[in-house]
Amino acid sequence: MHSKRICPEFPTTSFQTSCSREARRAWELHQAGVIRELYFRADKSLAVLILECADGDEAKEILATLPLVCEGLIDFEIISLAAYPGFARLFSD
Repeated sequence: MHSKRICPEFPTTSFQTSCSREARRAWELHQAGVIRELYFRADKSLAVLILECADGDEAKEILATLPLVCEGLIDFEIISLAAYPGFARLFSD
């Protein structure tokens, strides 16, 4: 899970151009199976991306290919996730 923060001083027209490139790159990563899920939070202007990767370092490398990250306009908080172990505890006999 990742959150993004936007730099408020960036000119709107330039930002919109960058957003178009950002969307294209996100689509490419989604089509390649790297971005598994992509959401916006309902309560804030933050994106949440679920990535298919080995670890946080690989996630940073992937996110670094996004134009808004390259331009220093957004950054992401990397949160590593693990599979839910509860089912195995319930159904292991």
